[in-house]
Amino acid sequence: FFAILDRIESDDKIKAAVLISGKKDTFVAGADIKWFQTLKTKEDGLKAIQEGQAMFNRMEGMFEKRGVPTVAAIHGPALGGGLEIALACTERVCSNSPKTQLGLPEVQIGVLPAAGGTQRLPRLIGLVSALDMILTGKKVRPRKAKKLGIVSEVVPEPALFAAAKKRALKLAKAGKKTDKKSLSASLRDPNFYQSLALEKNPLGLNAVFAKAEKELLKKTRGNYPAPEKALDCIKVGLKKGITKGLEAEAEHFSDLLISKEARALQSIFFATIDLKKENGVDDPSVKARPINKVGVLGGGLMGGGIAAVNVRTAKLPTRINEVDYAGVGRGKQYLQKMLSKDVKRRIRSKAQADHMMQHLSGTTNYSGFANVDVVIEAVFEDIGLKQKVLQAVEEAGRDDVIFATNTSSLPITEIAKGSKHPETVIGMHYFSPVEKMPLLEIIVHPGTADWVTATCVELGKMQGKTVIVVNDGTGFYTSRILGPYMNETAYIMAEGAPVDVIDNALMDWGFPVGPVTLLDEVGIDVGVKVAGIMLEAFGDRMKAPGTLNALIDDERFGRKNNRGFYLYENGKKGKVDESVYGVLGITPNPGAVAKQEIQERLGLLMVNEAALCLQEDILRNPRDGDIGAIFGLGFPPFTGGPFSYVDLVGADTIVGKLEGYAAQHGERFKPAEILKDYAKSGKKFRR
Repeated sequence: FFAILDRIESDDKIKAAVLISGKKDTFVAGADIKWFQTLKTKEDGLKAIQEGQAMFNRMEGMFEKRGVPTVAAIHGPALGGGLEIALACTERVCSNSPKTQLGLPEVQIGVLPAAGGTQRLPRLIGLVSALDMILTGKKVRPRKAKKLGIVSEVVPEPALFAAAKKRALKLAKAGKKTDKKSLSASLRDPNFYQSLALEKNPLGLNAVFAKAEKELLKKTRGNYPAPEKALDCIKVGLKKGITKGLEAEAEHFSDLLISKEARALQSIFFATIDLKKENGVDDPSVKARPINKVGVLGGGLMGGGIAAVNVRTAKLPTRINEVDYAGVGRGKQYLQKMLSKDVKRRIRSKAQADHMMQHLSGTTNYSGFANVDVVIEAVFEDIGLKQKVLQAVEEAGRDDVIFATNTSSLPITEIAKGSKHPETVIGMHYFSPVEKMPLLEIIVHPGTADWVTATCVELGKMQGKTVIVVNDGTGFYTSRILGPYMNETAYIMAEGAPVDVIDNALMDWGFPVGPVTLLDEVGIDVGVKVAGIMLEAFGDRMKAPGTLNALIDDERFGRKNNRGFYLYENGKKGKVDESVYGVLGITPNPGAVAKQEIQERLGLLMVNEAALCLQEDILRNPRDGDIGAIFGLGFPPFTGGPFSYVDLVGADTIVGKLEGYAAQHGERFKPAEILKDYAKSGKKFRR
């Protein structure tokens, strides 16, 4: 890159330059995160960032110093350092391809844009819009990028290079940027007045920063230092100038790079990359069989969601089976709503959406199931019913059709007992809402064929999921570690801790929602049913207090019927329903249980159960346990997951705390033997 800059600067014949990628469908997707791991000290980080800043500054200065403009021609992802290098160009044009995305996602891996991103983006598009992108890591598509002013022009990909050359030569001839608005145009732009009022005077600027900091802390609760440091860089740059802003970038980046939060978030990133390369079985030579058509049993919330990701993301023809055509219609409507949103956001055209809808069909019998490769059932949680539909699928389909059951707790081994071909039976546990939740938990029983596992793992990847494979057992992994967490919530509530105090304590600890809110979302009736299944499988260790049964008697099922721990209006959660305490026979007392104790009792029980799952070979490795807990249940990502958390805190500390709580509250806090072994040996699970 330096050699090219040398050539441009030394050759008077060069009037302009275009920066375009040699890769087919990517501009620059950002820095190599593995390279970050080689920067062991703050000094390493400072040196690397200062070199990068100098390179980008040099490119930016060519227009001002020599009158040689640079235009970035962007097709595909321009992320992180990729967008920063484009921001250092004089102007930018991009393709209108769905593959084109622009963003600064560094905060998502625990660092910040340190090659000028926190300085150039606010100056280009305004402070408010830049804060929205930088502090969240949000990506924008071409139309939005043009609206914000990140790019000057959006063109079809085949015309991109020509458009960039034309704009570069025009800039060179004019000697100035061509996208500056005239005064009259600025006066017609409502954003102009916002900028004038908020960003062009000290009082307005301070107000924007104060509000941004307040909103940021509301979201991060102080657990994620990167967005706070990024905000400081922006503040320094706008108040003291870009040179000081760049110095702040380098300083904060090098501190963040060696922080425990960045290491944890990057470990998650690497784990997801590794999972994309795996087939889910021990033998890497096992190949997935081709998938040409998928059947889905059930068109409700889960079935409709699964069918939708099959068609919209995996691009697979899918057939829904329901008891009546009204049910089929509900399943189709799920996809229709998603596609309508895509059209509104211009992700796809109306014609493309209509064509995609043709790939989803439905039936009230099993017609059309003779040639499906995989059938995913999403019927009611009842073993007898699941075995009945399994047998109907085998009767209608091929001998090698894969039957995947979407269950959150029922043992796959038991379901497979109803099959003529148990080797083709497997679990595919999706999380709701299917199109948003990133995790797919695949469950194999001892007889599941490796090719079946590999095929379902490949299907999950096609659906855009992060896939972990676990062994069969009641509750599998995610539902099982959620069990004691939810049970302890009920115990703490029975001791007098108010609903909102419990929820806020766990959100402060790093969960996206509190456990009581989660119980309302899942359904109190579902929670009680699963608790019974867990109790039967694991005995008193999974025994929940009987208080929740009173809620069932009072027909409080949560959000689904607008009656739970919280009040609901038009589907939106409001304040705590104070009448719930009377139903439970509880007198709420905010000081009944200390905040730290609430966090530790709930968090440590989830960690301990994860360790038991590894000890009992439910989990294949600690990495999958971390990914499953974070992506499926929202375990605090900045910790790296339950096993990384043990490594961070120390197994001896975890065991000591568990034993202390066991002395107070009983055997449910008894530490797993594997934790005690790691405490004695000093071994680490992942670090």
